[in-house]
Amino acid sequence: MKLGFVGADHEVTGSCHYLEAWGKHILIGMEQGKDVYVNQDIPVPENQIDFVLLTHAHIDHSGKLPLLYKNGFQGEIISTFSTNDLCNIMLRDSAHIQEFEAEWRNRKAKRSGAEEYVPLYTMDDALGAIGLFHPCGYEQKIELCPGIQVRFRDVGHLLGSASIEIWIQEGEVHKKIVFSGDVGNPNRPLIKDPKYTDTADYVVMESTYGDRDHVEVWSYTAELAKVIDQTLGRGGNVVIPAFAVGRTQELLYYIREMKGQRLVRSCPDFPVYVDSPLALEATEIYSGDLRGYADEETLLVLRKGFQPIRFPNLHLCRTSDESRMLNMDKEPKVIISSSGMCEAGRIRHHLKHNLWRPECTILFVGYQANGTLGRLLVDGIDTVKLFGEKISVRAQVVNFRGMSGHADKAGLEKWINAFAPEKPRKVFVVHGEEEAALTFAETIRLQGYEPLVPDFRAVYDLASDQLVEAGVPAASLHVKAAVRHKASPAYIRLQQMGQRILEVIRHNEGGTNKDLSRFADQLQSLV
Repeated sequence: MKLGFVGADHEVTGSCHYLEAWGKHILIGMEQGKDVYVNQDIPVPENQIDFVLLTHAHIDHSGKLPLLYKNGFQGEIISTFSTNDLCNIMLRDSAHIQEFEAEWRNRKAKRSGAEEYVPLYTMDDALGAIGLFHPCGYEQKIELCPGIQVRFRDVGHLLGSASIEIWIQEGEVHKKIVFSGDVGNPNRPLIKDPKYTDTADYVVMESTYGDRDHVEVWSYTAELAKVIDQTLGRGGNVVIPAFAVGRTQELLYYIREMKGQRLVRSCPDFPVYVDSPLALEATEIYSGDLRGYADEETLLVLRKGFQPIRFPNLHLCRTSDESRMLNMDKEPKVIISSSGMCEAGRIRHHLKHNLWRPECTILFVGYQANGTLGRLLVDGIDTVKLFGEKISVRAQVVNFRGMSGHADKAGLEKWINAFAPEKPRKVFVVHGEEEAALTFAETIRLQGYEPLVPDFRAVYDLASDQLVEAGVPAASLHVKAAVRHKASPAYIRLQQMGQRILEVIRHNEGGTNKDLSRFADQLQSLV
Protein backbone atom coordinates (compact mmCIF):
# COMPACT_ATOMS: atom_id res chain seq x y z
CA MET A 1 0.00 0.00 0.00
CA LYS A 2 2.29 2.71 -1.32
CA LEU A 3 1.93 6.30 -2.51
CA GLY A 4 4.47 7.73 -4.96
CA PHE A 5 5.01 11.31 -6.09
CA VAL A 6 5.68 11.73 -9.80
CA GLY A 7 4.76 15.33 -10.64
CA ALA A 8 3.71 18.74 -9.24
CA ASP A 9 6.04 18.37 -6.26
CA HIS A 10 7.50 21.75 -5.25
CA GLU A 11 5.80 23.20 -8.37
CA VAL A 12 2.34 23.89 -9.77
CA THR A 13 2.01 22.14 -13.12
CA GLY A 14 2.51 18.48 -13.99
CA SER A 15 0.20 16.86 -11.46
CA CYS A 16 0.64 13.08 -11.19
CA HIS A 17 0.64 10.69 -8.23
CA TYR A 18 1.00 6.91 -8.10
CA LEU A 19 -0.88 4.55 -5.80
CA GLU A 20 -0.17 0.84 -5.43
CA ALA A 21 -2.53 -1.48 -3.53
CA TRP A 22 -3.94 -4.98 -3.98
CA GLY A 23 -1.50 -5.49 -6.84
CA LYS A 24 -3.19 -2.66 -8.74
CA HIS A 25 -1.33 0.29 -10.20
CA ILE A 26 -3.29 3.55 -10.08
CA LEU A 27 -2.43 7.04 -11.32
CA ILE A 28 -4.15 10.16 -10.03
CA GLY A 29 -3.78 12.67 -12.87
CA MET A 30 -1.54 12.43 -15.92
CA GLU A 31 0.60 15.52 -16.15
CA GLN A 32 1.32 17.89 -18.98
CA GLY A 33 2.60 21.38 -18.53
CA LYS A 34 5.54 23.75 -18.37
CA ASP A 35 7.00 22.22 -15.22
CA VAL A 36 9.90 23.91 -13.52
CA TYR A 37 11.66 20.75 -12.49
CA VAL A 38 12.13 17.49 -14.35
CA ASN A 39 9.09 15.34 -13.65
CA GLN A 40 9.78 11.64 -13.33
CA ASP A 41 8.63 8.71 -15.42
CA ILE A 42 5.81 6.70 -13.89
CA PRO A 43 7.13 3.86 -11.69
CA VAL A 44 5.81 0.98 -13.83
CA PRO A 45 5.38 0.40 -17.59
CA GLU A 46 2.29 2.02 -19.07
CA ASN A 47 0.67 -1.32 -19.93
CA GLN A 48 0.68 -2.23 -16.23
CA ILE A 49 -1.39 0.77 -15.14
CA ASP A 50 -4.88 -0.43 -14.22
CA PHE A 51 -6.69 2.86 -13.51
CA VAL A 52 -6.26 6.59 -13.94
CA LEU A 53 -8.40 8.72 -11.60
CA LEU A 54 -8.90 12.22 -13.00
CA THR A 55 -9.79 15.11 -10.69
CA HIS A 56 -10.68 17.47 -13.55
CA ALA A 57 -10.12 18.21 -17.22
CA HIS A 58 -7.43 20.91 -17.16
CA ILE A 59 -4.57 19.89 -19.40
CA ASP A 60 -1.92 19.98 -16.65
CA HIS A 61 -3.82 17.09 -15.05
CA SER A 62 -5.02 15.21 -18.13
CA GLY A 63 -2.77 16.20 -21.01
CA LYS A 64 -0.56 13.12 -21.24
CA LEU A 65 -3.38 10.58 -21.28
CA PRO A 66 -2.97 10.13 -25.07
CA LEU A 67 0.76 9.50 -24.55
CA LEU A 68 -0.09 6.94 -21.89
CA TYR A 69 -2.36 5.22 -24.41
CA LYS A 70 0.29 5.47 -27.13
CA ASN A 71 2.76 3.67 -24.85
CA GLY A 72 0.45 0.75 -24.08
CA PHE A 73 -2.10 1.82 -21.46
CA GLN A 74 -5.39 -0.10 -21.81
CA GLY A 75 -6.88 0.40 -18.34
CA GLU A 76 -9.82 2.54 -17.25
CA ILE A 77 -9.91 6.33 -16.87
CA ILE A 78 -12.41 7.25 -14.15
CA SER A 79 -13.82 10.79 -14.03
CA THR A 80 -17.08 12.67 -13.60
CA PHE A 81 -19.42 13.00 -16.57
CA SER A 82 -18.57 16.66 -17.17
CA THR A 83 -14.83 15.97 -16.99
CA ASN A 84 -15.38 13.26 -19.57
CA ASP A 85 -17.21 15.73 -21.85
CA LEU A 86 -14.51 18.39 -21.50
CA CYS A 87 -11.62 15.95 -22.01
CA ASN A 88 -13.31 14.79 -25.18
CA ILE A 89 -12.69 18.21 -26.71
CA MET A 90 -9.51 19.17 -24.84
CA LEU A 91 -7.49 16.05 -25.68
CA ARG A 92 -8.50 16.27 -29.33
CA ASP A 93 -7.50 19.93 -29.35
CA SER A 94 -4.15 19.11 -27.72
CA ALA A 95 -3.49 16.38 -30.32
CA HIS A 96 -4.31 18.82 -33.11
CA ILE A 97 -1.76 21.28 -31.68
CA GLN A 98 0.86 18.49 -31.42
CA GLU A 99 0.34 17.49 -35.05
CA PHE A 100 0.24 21.09 -36.29
CA GLU A 101 3.49 21.93 -34.49
CA ALA A 102 5.16 18.80 -35.91
CA GLU A 103 4.07 19.74 -39.43
CA TRP A 104 5.39 23.29 -38.98
CA ARG A 105 8.72 22.13 -37.54
CA ASN A 106 9.20 19.54 -40.24
CA ARG A 107 8.69 22.11 -42.99
CA LYS A 108 11.57 24.07 -41.47
CA ALA A 109 13.60 20.86 -40.91
CA LYS A 110 13.41 19.98 -44.61
CA ARG A 111 14.92 23.33 -45.54
CA SER A 112 17.69 23.11 -42.93
CA GLY A 113 18.40 19.40 -43.14
CA ALA A 114 17.45 18.84 -39.48
CA GLU A 115 16.00 15.62 -38.14
CA GLU A 116 12.27 14.94 -38.40
CA TYR A 117 10.22 16.13 -35.44
CA VAL A 118 7.82 13.53 -34.06
CA PRO A 119 4.74 14.81 -32.20
CA LEU A 120 4.28 13.77 -28.59
CA TYR A 121 1.07 12.03 -29.67
CA THR A 122 -1.43 12.08 -32.51
CA MET A 123 -5.18 12.44 -32.95
CA ASP A 124 -5.50 8.64 -33.06
CA ASP A 125 -3.80 8.45 -29.65
CA ALA A 126 -6.18 11.07 -28.25
CA LEU A 127 -9.21 9.22 -29.58
CA GLY A 128 -7.86 5.98 -28.15
CA ALA A 129 -7.50 7.56 -24.71
CA ILE A 130 -10.98 9.10 -24.91
CA GLY A 131 -12.35 5.62 -25.58
CA LEU A 132 -11.03 4.42 -22.20
CA PHE A 133 -13.08 6.90 -20.12
CA HIS A 134 -15.62 5.47 -17.68
CA PRO A 135 -17.52 8.49 -16.27
CA CYS A 136 -19.47 8.49 -13.02
CA GLY A 137 -21.59 10.88 -10.97
CA TYR A 138 -20.68 12.84 -7.88
CA GLU A 139 -21.09 10.98 -4.55
CA GLN A 140 -21.26 7.62 -6.33
CA LYS A 141 -19.13 5.02 -4.55
CA ILE A 142 -17.35 2.80 -7.08
CA GLU A 143 -15.49 -0.44 -6.48
CA LEU A 144 -12.35 -0.51 -8.61
CA CYS A 145 -11.57 -4.02 -7.43
CA PRO A 146 -12.14 -6.02 -4.22
CA GLY A 147 -10.56 -3.94 -1.45
CA ILE A 148 -10.48 -0.57 -3.25
CA GLN A 149 -13.39 1.88 -3.51
CA VAL A 150 -13.46 5.48 -4.75
CA ARG A 151 -15.85 8.43 -4.68
CA PHE A 152 -15.77 11.80 -6.46
CA ARG A 153 -16.92 14.93 -4.61
CA ASP A 154 -17.50 18.38 -6.15
CA VAL A 155 -14.55 20.64 -5.30
CA GLY A 156 -15.77 23.76 -7.15
CA HIS A 157 -12.76 24.44 -9.38
CA LEU A 158 -14.13 23.67 -12.85
CA LEU A 159 -17.23 22.09 -14.31
CA GLY A 160 -16.97 18.45 -13.23
CA SER A 161 -13.94 18.98 -10.96
CA ALA A 162 -13.64 16.73 -7.93
CA SER A 163 -11.68 15.71 -4.91
CA ILE A 164 -11.28 11.93 -4.79
CA GLU A 165 -11.79 9.72 -1.75
CA ILE A 166 -10.15 6.29 -1.86
CA TRP A 167 -10.83 3.50 0.64
CA ILE A 168 -8.30 0.65 0.74
CA GLN A 169 -8.53 -2.55 2.74
CA GLU A 170 -5.66 -5.03 2.67
CA GLY A 171 -6.18 -7.79 5.21
CA GLU A 172 -6.61 -6.14 8.59
CA VAL A 173 -5.29 -2.80 7.36
CA HIS A 174 -7.91 -0.15 6.49
CA LYS A 175 -6.83 3.22 5.09
CA LYS A 176 -8.59 6.17 3.52
CA ILE A 177 -6.70 8.66 1.36
CA VAL A 178 -8.18 11.86 -0.08
CA PHE A 179 -6.77 13.73 -3.07
CA SER A 180 -7.94 17.34 -3.02
CA GLY A 181 -7.57 17.98 -6.74
CA ASP A 182 -7.60 21.73 -7.37
CA VAL A 183 -9.73 23.29 -4.63
CA GLY A 184 -12.08 25.90 -6.02
CA ASN A 185 -12.55 29.54 -5.10
CA PRO A 186 -16.07 30.00 -3.64
CA ASN A 187 -18.76 32.38 -4.90
CA ARG A 188 -17.92 31.95 -8.57
CA PRO A 189 -20.55 31.83 -11.32
CA LEU A 190 -21.90 28.74 -13.06
CA ILE A 191 -20.47 26.08 -10.75
CA LYS A 192 -21.08 25.13 -7.13
CA ASP A 193 -18.86 26.01 -4.18
CA PRO A 194 -16.45 23.33 -2.96
CA LYS A 195 -17.85 20.49 -0.88
CA TYR A 196 -15.83 19.36 2.09
CA THR A 197 -14.73 15.97 3.37
CA ASP A 198 -14.40 15.22 7.08
CA THR A 199 -12.50 11.92 7.39
CA ALA A 200 -9.18 10.66 6.05
CA ASP A 201 -6.03 8.90 7.20
CA TYR A 202 -3.97 10.68 4.56
CA VAL A 203 -4.58 13.78 2.45
CA VAL A 204 -2.77 14.87 -0.71
CA MET A 205 -3.64 18.52 -1.23
CA GLU A 206 -2.76 21.37 -3.55
CA SER A 207 -1.11 24.60 -2.41
CA THR A 208 -1.20 26.87 -5.46
CA TYR A 209 -2.05 29.91 -3.33
CA GLY A 210 -0.75 28.46 -0.08
CA ASP A 211 1.21 31.60 0.78
CA ARG A 212 -1.31 34.37 0.05
CA ASP A 213 -4.93 35.39 0.02
CA HIS A 214 -6.80 36.82 -2.93
CA VAL A 215 -7.56 40.52 -3.05
CA GLU A 216 -11.12 40.86 -1.83
CA VAL A 217 -13.44 42.04 -4.61
CA TRP A 218 -16.92 43.14 -3.57
CA SER A 219 -18.28 42.66 -7.10
CA TYR A 220 -16.40 40.98 -9.95
CA THR A 221 -18.98 42.32 -12.40
CA ALA A 222 -18.54 45.96 -11.30
CA GLU A 223 -14.73 45.79 -11.16
CA LEU A 224 -14.46 44.20 -14.59
CA ALA A 225 -16.93 46.73 -15.97
CA LYS A 226 -14.76 49.56 -14.62
CA VAL A 227 -11.67 48.31 -16.47
CA ILE A 228 -13.61 47.75 -19.68
CA ASP A 229 -15.34 51.14 -19.45
CA GLN A 230 -12.08 53.05 -18.98
CA THR A 231 -10.29 51.21 -21.79
CA LEU A 232 -13.05 51.45 -24.38
CA GLY A 233 -13.57 55.10 -23.41
CA ARG A 234 -10.02 55.96 -24.47
CA GLY A 235 -10.38 54.01 -27.72
CA GLY A 236 -8.46 50.90 -26.77
CA ASN A 237 -9.08 47.15 -26.79
CA VAL A 238 -9.36 44.96 -23.70
CA VAL A 239 -7.39 41.79 -24.42
CA ILE A 240 -8.04 38.98 -21.95
CA PRO A 241 -5.81 35.89 -22.01
CA ALA A 242 -8.09 33.24 -20.58
CA PHE A 243 -8.15 29.49 -20.25
CA ALA A 244 -10.53 28.19 -22.90
CA VAL A 245 -12.35 25.95 -20.45
CA GLY A 246 -13.83 27.47 -17.31
CA ARG A 247 -12.43 30.97 -17.19
CA THR A 248 -13.77 32.04 -20.59
CA GLN A 249 -17.27 30.94 -19.66
CA GLU A 250 -17.10 32.76 -16.32
CA LEU A 251 -16.09 35.95 -18.11
CA LEU A 252 -19.05 35.64 -20.46
CA TYR A 253 -21.33 35.29 -17.42
CA TYR A 254 -19.97 38.50 -15.86
CA ILE A 255 -20.16 40.39 -19.17
CA ARG A 256 -23.80 39.32 -19.61
CA GLU A 257 -24.50 40.78 -16.16
CA MET A 258 -22.70 44.08 -16.80
CA LYS A 259 -24.47 44.53 -20.13
CA GLY A 260 -27.82 43.86 -18.46
CA GLN A 261 -27.01 46.47 -15.80
CA ARG A 262 -25.51 48.87 -18.39
CA LEU A 263 -22.36 49.34 -16.32
CA VAL A 264 -20.12 50.21 -19.30
CA ARG A 265 -21.34 53.72 -20.08
CA SER A 266 -18.74 54.65 -22.68
CA CYS A 267 -20.03 51.88 -24.95
CA PRO A 268 -23.08 50.07 -23.50
CA ASP A 269 -23.37 47.56 -26.36
CA PHE A 270 -19.64 46.89 -26.72
CA PRO A 271 -18.59 43.99 -28.95
CA VAL A 272 -17.07 40.88 -27.37
CA TYR A 273 -15.06 38.35 -29.39
CA VAL A 274 -14.22 34.86 -28.18
CA ASP A 275 -11.24 33.82 -30.27
CA SER A 276 -10.49 30.21 -29.41
CA PRO A 277 -11.91 27.15 -31.19
CA LEU A 278 -11.58 25.12 -28.00
CA ALA A 279 -13.40 27.79 -25.98
CA LEU A 280 -16.28 27.66 -28.46
CA GLU A 281 -16.70 23.91 -27.98
CA ALA A 282 -16.41 24.26 -24.21
CA THR A 283 -19.03 27.02 -24.24
CA GLU A 284 -21.44 24.59 -25.93
CA ILE A 285 -20.92 22.15 -23.04
CA TYR A 286 -21.44 24.93 -20.49
CA SER A 287 -24.65 25.84 -22.34
CA GLY A 288 -26.01 22.28 -22.09
CA ASP A 289 -27.63 20.33 -19.26
CA LEU A 290 -25.90 21.56 -16.09
CA ARG A 291 -28.18 19.91 -13.54
CA GLY A 292 -26.06 18.43 -10.77
CA TYR A 293 -23.12 20.68 -11.67
CA ALA A 294 -24.34 24.31 -11.85
CA ASP A 295 -25.02 26.54 -8.85
CA GLU A 296 -28.54 27.67 -7.95
CA GLU A 297 -28.11 31.17 -9.42
CA THR A 298 -27.22 29.71 -12.82
CA LEU A 299 -30.11 27.24 -12.70
CA LEU A 300 -32.46 30.12 -11.87
CA VAL A 301 -31.30 32.00 -14.98
CA LEU A 302 -31.86 28.88 -17.07
CA ARG A 303 -35.35 28.33 -15.64
CA LYS A 304 -36.26 31.88 -16.70
CA GLY A 305 -35.38 30.97 -20.27
CA PHE A 306 -32.11 32.92 -20.51
CA GLN A 307 -28.70 31.61 -21.50
CA PRO A 308 -26.24 32.58 -18.72
CA ILE A 309 -23.30 33.04 -21.11
CA ARG A 310 -25.03 34.47 -24.21
CA PHE A 311 -25.79 38.14 -24.92
CA PRO A 312 -26.09 40.64 -27.81
CA ASN A 313 -22.97 41.59 -29.75
CA LEU A 314 -21.13 38.39 -28.76
CA HIS A 315 -19.05 37.07 -31.66
CA LEU A 316 -17.43 33.65 -31.89
CA CYS A 317 -14.33 33.46 -34.07
CA ARG A 318 -13.97 30.02 -35.59
CA THR A 319 -11.41 30.50 -38.34
CA SER A 320 -7.93 31.96 -38.36
CA ASP A 321 -9.08 34.51 -40.93
CA GLU A 322 -11.74 35.75 -38.51
CA SER A 323 -9.07 35.99 -35.82
CA ARG A 324 -6.75 38.04 -38.02
CA MET A 325 -9.55 40.43 -38.97
CA LEU A 326 -9.94 41.45 -35.31
CA ASN A 327 -6.60 43.24 -35.44
CA MET A 328 -7.57 45.11 -38.60
CA ASP A 329 -10.85 46.35 -37.13
CA LYS A 330 -10.38 49.72 -35.38
CA GLU A 331 -13.55 49.56 -33.27
CA PRO A 332 -12.77 49.27 -29.53
CA LYS A 333 -13.65 45.78 -28.34
CA VAL A 334 -13.10 43.02 -25.80
CA ILE A 335 -11.08 40.05 -27.07
CA ILE A 336 -11.03 36.84 -25.01
CA SER A 337 -8.47 34.38 -26.32
CA SER A 338 -6.35 31.47 -25.12
CA SER A 339 -4.00 30.34 -23.83
CA GLY A 340 -4.44 31.78 -20.36
CA MET A 341 -0.69 32.08 -19.67
CA CYS A 342 0.08 33.37 -23.19
CA GLU A 343 2.34 30.43 -24.00
CA ALA A 344 0.58 29.45 -27.22
CA GLY A 345 -2.51 30.04 -29.30
CA ARG A 346 -4.13 33.04 -30.93
CA ILE A 347 -3.61 35.25 -27.87
CA ARG A 348 0.02 35.81 -28.87
CA HIS A 349 -1.08 37.46 -32.12
CA HIS A 350 -3.44 39.76 -30.22
CA LEU A 351 -0.65 40.67 -27.81
CA LYS A 352 1.60 41.54 -30.74
CA HIS A 353 -1.00 43.98 -32.05
CA ASN A 354 -2.08 45.51 -28.73
CA LEU A 355 0.80 45.44 -26.23
CA TRP A 356 2.48 48.49 -27.77
CA ARG A 357 -0.71 50.61 -27.68
CA PRO A 358 -1.00 52.68 -24.45
CA GLU A 359 -4.78 53.00 -24.85
CA CYS A 360 -5.24 49.20 -24.59
CA THR A 361 -5.46 46.97 -21.53
CA ILE A 362 -4.16 43.43 -21.11
CA LEU A 363 -6.34 41.91 -18.39
CA PHE A 364 -5.17 38.74 -16.62
CA VAL A 365 -7.82 36.75 -14.77
CA GLY A 366 -5.96 33.63 -13.70
CA TYR A 367 -2.79 32.20 -12.22
CA GLN A 368 0.42 32.88 -14.16
CA ALA A 369 3.11 30.25 -13.59
CA ASN A 370 6.79 31.02 -13.31
CA GLY A 371 8.57 31.22 -16.66
CA THR A 372 5.48 31.99 -18.74
CA LEU A 373 4.95 35.07 -20.89
CA GLY A 374 1.91 35.89 -18.77
CA ARG A 375 4.03 35.93 -15.61
CA LEU A 376 6.62 38.19 -17.26
CA LEU A 377 3.92 40.67 -18.23
CA VAL A 378 2.33 40.64 -14.79
CA ASP A 379 5.76 41.21 -13.23
CA GLY A 380 6.25 44.34 -15.34
CA ILE A 381 8.60 43.41 -18.19
CA ASP A 382 9.20 46.34 -20.59
CA THR A 383 9.78 44.45 -23.85
CA VAL A 384 8.80 41.02 -25.14
CA LYS A 385 9.61 39.09 -28.29
CA LEU A 386 6.72 37.73 -30.35
CA PHE A 387 7.12 36.01 -33.69
CA GLY A 388 10.71 37.21 -33.93
CA GLU A 389 9.79 40.85 -33.30
CA LYS A 390 10.53 42.97 -30.23
CA ILE A 391 7.35 44.52 -28.84
CA SER A 392 7.31 47.37 -26.29
CA VAL A 393 4.89 46.87 -23.44
CA ARG A 394 3.02 50.17 -23.29
CA ALA A 395 -0.51 48.90 -22.70
CA GLN A 396 -1.93 48.87 -19.18
CA VAL A 397 -1.44 45.43 -17.62
CA VAL A 398 -4.03 44.50 -14.98
CA ASN A 399 -3.81 41.36 -12.86
CA PHE A 400 -7.33 40.58 -11.66
CA ARG A 401 -6.14 37.97 -9.15
CA GLY A 402 -9.37 37.82 -7.18
CA MET A 403 -11.05 35.97 -10.03
CA SER A 404 -8.81 32.92 -9.68
CA GLY A 405 -10.33 29.48 -9.95
CA HIS A 406 -8.09 28.30 -7.10
CA ALA A 407 -8.86 28.72 -3.43
CA ASP A 408 -6.53 31.15 -1.66
CA LYS A 409 -4.66 30.40 1.56
CA ALA A 410 -7.77 30.96 3.67
CA GLY A 411 -9.81 28.74 1.36
CA LEU A 412 -7.23 25.95 1.55
CA GLU A 413 -7.20 26.19 5.33
CA LYS A 414 -10.99 25.94 5.37
CA TRP A 415 -10.83 22.82 3.19
CA ILE A 416 -8.24 21.00 5.32
CA ASN A 417 -9.89 22.06 8.60
CA ALA A 418 -13.08 20.29 7.52
CA PHE A 419 -11.33 17.05 8.48
CA ALA A 420 -12.67 16.99 12.01
CA PRO A 421 -12.77 16.14 14.79
CA GLU A 422 -9.90 13.77 14.00
CA LYS A 423 -7.06 15.15 11.89
CA PRO A 424 -5.42 13.08 9.14
CA ARG A 425 -2.23 11.24 10.06
CA LYS A 426 -0.32 13.07 7.34
CA VAL A 427 -0.99 15.86 4.86
CA PHE A 428 1.13 15.74 1.70
CA VAL A 429 1.38 19.30 0.33
CA VAL A 430 1.82 19.36 -3.46
CA HIS A 431 0.91 21.42 -6.55
CA GLY A 432 2.45 24.67 -5.37
CA GLU A 433 5.59 26.63 -6.09
CA GLU A 434 8.30 25.98 -3.53
CA GLU A 435 7.58 28.98 -1.32
CA ALA A 436 3.81 28.48 -1.44
CA ALA A 437 4.00 24.78 -0.58
CA LEU A 438 6.47 25.25 2.28
CA THR A 439 4.55 28.23 3.68
CA PHE A 440 1.26 26.35 3.67
CA ALA A 441 2.86 23.28 5.22
CA GLU A 442 4.20 25.40 8.08
CA THR A 443 0.81 27.11 8.47
CA ILE A 444 -1.06 23.84 9.02
CA ARG A 445 1.77 22.39 11.13
CA LEU A 446 1.14 25.18 13.62
CA GLN A 447 -2.53 24.12 13.62
CA GLY A 448 -1.66 20.59 14.72
CA TYR A 449 -1.32 18.77 11.40
CA GLU A 450 1.68 16.71 10.33
CA PRO A 451 2.52 17.99 6.83
CA LEU A 452 5.11 16.76 4.38
CA VAL A 453 6.16 18.53 1.17
CA PRO A 454 7.31 15.48 -0.81
CA ASP A 455 10.22 15.48 -3.21
CA PHE A 456 10.34 13.89 -6.63
CA ARG A 457 10.38 10.07 -6.52
CA ALA A 458 9.39 10.07 -2.85
CA VAL A 459 7.44 6.97 -1.78
CA TYR A 460 5.33 6.70 1.35
CA ASP A 461 4.15 3.36 2.80
CA LEU A 462 0.57 4.00 3.93
CA ALA A 463 0.27 0.72 5.82
CA SER A 464 3.31 1.29 8.03
CA ASP A 465 2.95 5.10 8.04
CA GLN A 466 6.52 5.88 7.05
CA LEU A 467 8.54 7.41 4.26
CA VAL A 468 10.41 4.57 2.55
CA GLU A 469 12.03 6.58 -0.26
CA ALA A 470 12.82 10.23 0.36
CA GLY A 471 13.12 11.16 -3.29
CA VAL A 472 15.33 13.85 -4.80
CA PRO A 473 15.08 17.34 -3.26
CA ALA A 474 13.89 20.03 -5.64
CA ALA A 475 16.97 22.09 -4.86
CA SER A 476 19.15 19.44 -6.55
CA LEU A 477 17.09 19.54 -9.75
CA HIS A 478 17.91 22.26 -12.24
CA VAL A 479 15.40 24.30 -14.17
CA LYS A 480 14.78 22.65 -17.54
CA ALA A 481 16.20 25.53 -19.51
CA ALA A 482 19.50 25.28 -17.67
CA VAL A 483 22.27 22.82 -18.40
CA ARG A 484 21.85 19.83 -16.12
CA HIS A 485 24.23 17.19 -14.86
CA LYS A 486 23.29 13.88 -13.36
CA ALA A 487 23.89 13.64 -9.62
CA SER A 488 25.97 10.67 -8.55
CA PRO A 489 24.13 7.73 -6.90
CA ALA A 490 26.12 8.30 -3.71
CA TYR A 491 25.05 11.95 -3.53
CA ILE A 492 21.40 11.07 -4.16
CA ARG A 493 21.62 8.46 -1.39
CA LEU A 494 23.11 11.06 0.95
CA GLN A 495 20.21 13.44 0.18
CA GLN A 496 17.71 10.68 0.81
CA MET A 497 19.28 9.90 4.17
CA GLY A 498 19.09 13.59 5.08
CA GLN A 499 15.35 13.53 4.38
CA ARG A 500 14.95 10.37 6.48
CA ILE A 501 16.75 12.04 9.40
CA LEU A 502 14.40 15.05 9.17
CA GLU A 503 11.43 12.69 9.17
CA VAL A 504 12.75 10.93 12.29
CA ILE A 505 13.22 14.31 14.01
CA ARG A 506 9.61 15.26 13.26
CA HIS A 507 8.37 11.94 14.65
CA ASN A 508 10.24 12.64 17.91
CA GLU A 509 8.43 15.90 18.59
CA GLY A 510 6.98 15.69 22.09
CA GLY A 511 9.61 13.25 23.37
CA THR A 512 11.32 13.60 26.73
CA ASN A 513 14.09 16.18 27.08
CA LYS A 514 16.54 13.44 27.99
CA ASP A 515 15.86 11.42 24.83
CA LEU A 516 15.86 14.49 22.61
CA SER A 517 19.16 15.70 24.06
CA ARG A 518 20.77 12.30 23.51
CA PHE A 519 19.52 12.27 19.91
CA ALA A 520 20.86 15.81 19.33
CA ASP A 521 24.26 14.80 20.74
CA GLN A 522 24.41 11.82 18.37
CA LEU A 523 23.67 14.04 15.39
CA GLN A 524 26.19 16.62 16.59
CA SER A 525 28.91 13.96 16.65
CA LEU A 526 28.35 13.40 12.91
CA VAL A 527 29.00 17.03 12.02
